[in-house]
Parts: sequence; C-alpha cells; structure tokens
Amino acid sequence: MSANDNELLHTVKFFGIISTTINTIIRSMNDNQLLRYSRQIMLPQCDIEGQQKLLLAKALIVGAGGLGSPAAMYLAAAGIGHITIYDNDVVELSNLQRQIAHNTPDIGLDKVISTQQTLKNLNPDIEVIAIKQRLTGKTLESEVLAADIVLDCSDNFATRFAINQACVKHQTPLVSGAAIRFEGQVSVFTPGTHNSPCYNCLYSSDGEELQNCSTNGVIAAITGIIGCIQALEAIKLIISAGEPLIGKLLLLDGLTMEWRTMTLKKNATCPTCGGL
Repeated sequence: MSANDNELLHTVKFFGIISTTINTIIRSMNDNQLLRYSRQIMLPQCDIEGQQKLLLAKALIVGAGGLGSPAAMYLAAAGIGHITIYDNDVVELSNLQRQIAHNTPDIGLDKVISTQQTLKNLNPDIEVIAIKQRLTGKTLESEVLAADIVLDCSDNFATRFAINQACVKHQTPLVSGAAIRFEGQVSVFTPGTHNSPCYNCLYSSDGEELQNCSTNGVIAAITGIIGCIQALEAIKLIISAGEPLIGKLLLLDGLTMEWRTMTLKKNATCPTCGGL
C-alpha cells in the first residue's frame, strides 16, 4: 500500500470516531473496501452509512448492451453488493462500437457472461449473477420483487412495459433509459411514493413500437452518457441523496449538447399505476 493510500485510509477511518453507529459499520468493512470506496465515503451525501447501503443493495439490470454496459460497470465500481443481469444475446462485432463491457475476444460469448467477467475484474468483492434469457413472466415478477432497484436498459417496447408493470405491482423503483441516434432520455419511477407516474403514464402501451438502434443507428458515446446517468440515479435512490428524476424526463440532444427537463404527471386513469 502506498503512502498516499495509507494516509487516505486513516482519513476515512477518522469518520468512524464521530459515531458509534458509523464505527460499527467501519468494522464491518475491511481496509481494502474502505480504501476502494474512500472517495464516496468522503462525500457527506454518502459517507460510510451510505456506502454500507450500497454494499447491501440488490440491483436488477435488464439488458447488457449499450446502456447496460456503462450502468453495470459504474454500479459495480461504486460497490453495489449484488447485481443481477439478464440478456439473451451474444456479443457481435457491431456491438463493440458502444457496448463497452465487451471486448473483441468476447465476440460469440454470451453478453451476460462477458459483462459478469468485466464487473468481477472491476470489483471482485461484489456478487454478480448473469442469466442468459429474456426476462419475462413469473421470472420477471420474482426478480423485480427481490430487487431494491431495477434499471431498464432494454431496447424494445414490450420489455419496457413488462418491466414497468412488474415494478408498479411490487412498488420497486425503476430507472428507465433510452438512446438512439444522437439523442437520449432518462426518467425515474417510484411506484406508490412521491405521487410518481410510471412508464405507461409517459408512453401508451397500444402505441407504435419505439425506434431502435439497429434500424436507426446510434453514436457511441450517447449510450455511455445515458447509462452513466442511470447508474447515478440508482445510487442516489439507494443512499437517499439529492433529487432523483422522479416525475421528470431528462432529454439530451447530443448534436447541440442541449439538455431539457420535462415534468411528468401521474395519470389518474393510467391502466398500470392509476390505482396506486
């Protein structure tokens, strides 16, 4: 351990002196963990108690592609203790332009396995469960029920509505993202709290299929930006920091680098969440 790391570790441990509760949490983390997460622990919005919440959290990520890659990597790096990833696809050469969890030698490998390997290399202390299948039906219900937070990083309308419906049913927070061309959007839904709308309040389930990257293209970095914002919003929800994008739709035009925020209101007659 370098002299700088030793000094940083002593600084982080100093936080434990001020509180018996925090001191107990410090003893539950080893020196490597305290050092790994030191930059987060030093933030008053996170501190040691917040880091412990991250280590205990269970995140469900649906999709290991352009959005799922950066979202999963930053959640792993931040210390989300339990990450479950679903995707039924394999790595192809055309994925590598934007799906940064995968490398050239991974071509032909299951995306979830490639992502799992990347996350474990980033942070070997966390648990990463990789399942190659489309998340539907009773499996979707049970996974959403078991999760503390869900990140929708999928790329099709049907999956997004199914995830939203399960999250509303079990009142599990949902961070939804989408990216296409030079454009991206993110929103957060917390069914049953904060008078939150749901994805179905934003988009009608009987509308047309949303456009996707395979038919319209996408610039590489836009998926990284949106996936990172999804990870940040998930972290904020877990540690109760700041103001998550609940009741808001954040829109990015990458060509002009203009951000817009639209206010979303809960639809009292929404067929999915209107009864909450």
